[in-house]
Amino acid sequence: MTGPDGAHLLAISDLHVGYAANREIVEQLRPGHDDDWLLVAGDVAERTTDITWALSTLTRHFSTVIWLPGNHELWTPPGDPVQLRGEDRYRHLVEQARGLGVITPEDPYPLWEGPQGPVAVVPMFLLYDYTWRDGTPGAATKDEALAKARAAGVVCTDEILLHPDPLEGLDDWCRARVAETASRLDALDPALPTVLANHWPLHREPTEILYHPEFALWCGTELTEQWHTRYRAAEVVYGHLHIPRVIWRDGVRFTEVSLGYPREWGRRAAGPQGPRRILEGPRRAARR
Repeated sequence: MTGPDGAHLLAISDLHVGYAANREIVEQLRPGHDDDWLLVAGDVAERTTDITWALSTLTRHFSTVIWLPGNHELWTPPGDPVQLRGEDRYRHLVEQARGLGVITPEDPYPLWEGPQGPVAVVPMFLLYDYTWRDGTPGAATKDEALAKARAAGVVCTDEILLHPDPLEGLDDWCRARVAETASRLDALDPALPTVLANHWPLHREPTEILYHPEFALWCGTELTEQWHTRYRAAEVVYGHLHIPRVIWRDGVRFTEVSLGYPREWGRRAAGPQGPRRILEGPRRAARR
């Protein structure tokens, strides 16, 4: 199929293919052009079998698939045939994705060749460190913030199913991932623009409209709030909140690309949103 505008870098997140309606949507996703890339920004599913099914399905249709994990992939749910936890689970998923030809956060950053030149597409796995405490006023520490959130009846399932092994806490894992990713980004050509993609938002503004403001604790880290300027972002892609929209900050477009749960997209007049266009590629004839 050939799109009228040439190839594009497309992005989507929060596919949650454990839901039959979402699984059907993924089965029907098709590129608009033979050379379209698809960036999948986390929360494909909880069970490893569903994650593998979704990524293998997408690789049959899109020329390049790039995946990064969300919190749901990293859960260790009862009944999953893979009971690995923490770093071991993440590395297992990376190897499974690589076996399907999918690019992961552990691989060299691919270059998207657009009309204005190359752009590094940067899939990241950064987690969160409980520093976004705006929704829990008066909480000076992680423990105080978590206690206030629990008192308000807000507890993320991550606290039960997402394990930081071999580290002590998810905040420790977050800081380690941020440091490792920053080192790789610092090594890029300083003239090269980027598309920064992470499951969790890079700055806290998107969380300001959460129905339960306490949930911001599980949404990001203050360590990345200036990464869009520090690392020359042409665009920032995220998911997690299930509030698809566009925000501009310092002249950079931040796009939440989530599909979300059927009960969410089913309430929208437009229905489920498919992949969003992030970058345009050079105009050329589609392959026959």
